[in-house]
Amino acid sequence: MSAAIAAAWADLGIPLDLLNRRPLQLFEEASELVNVAIAADGRVWQLIPEAAAGWLAMQTAAKAAGVDIQITSAYRASSRQCELIKRKLSAGQDIEQILQVLAPPGCSEHHTGRAIDIYQPGGPVVEEAFENTSAFSWLTINAGDFGFTLSFPRGNQYGYLYEPWHWCWQSSQTA
Repeated sequence: MSAAIAAAWADLGIPLDLLNRRPLQLFEEASELVNVAIAADGRVWQLIPEAAAGWLAMQTAAKAAGVDIQITSAYRASSRQCELIKRKLSAGQDIEQILQVLAPPGCSEHHTGRAIDIYQPGGPVVEEAFENTSAFSWLTINAGDFGFTLSFPRGNQYGYLYEPWHWCWQSSQTA
């Protein structure tokens, strides 16, 4: 663990032995990113080039099947992860509770530029109810063809709550 990440954990009250208690992985932050979408509020979503190609091909295939899938989150720096955790701490949430829904800085797949949070316009955003959408049904059947896998299914080994919206590019299949 880098000194910067260790300092961030200490600042946030994240126990340094967390890596011994949960099989979390430390990730390098992406260095080469490309823009893949712009949110309604002007935020630019970025991914590494290979994941971007997979995402764009997958989004096109979904649209051809009548399913609209959009990004609600993509690359996220460790510093942004710290901000999100601090916001929840300021709202009175306990760090252990927070770490069921947010990865500690350095441990988020979003840092790699390969992870995306997906929603279907008009449907739930970053909610478990996403599993009841046609987008989730389509992703479950087809995402693997584009190199994406569901990272945090129910009962996942990492201790995160179920995130049917969170998909991570692993390798190119048809993209």
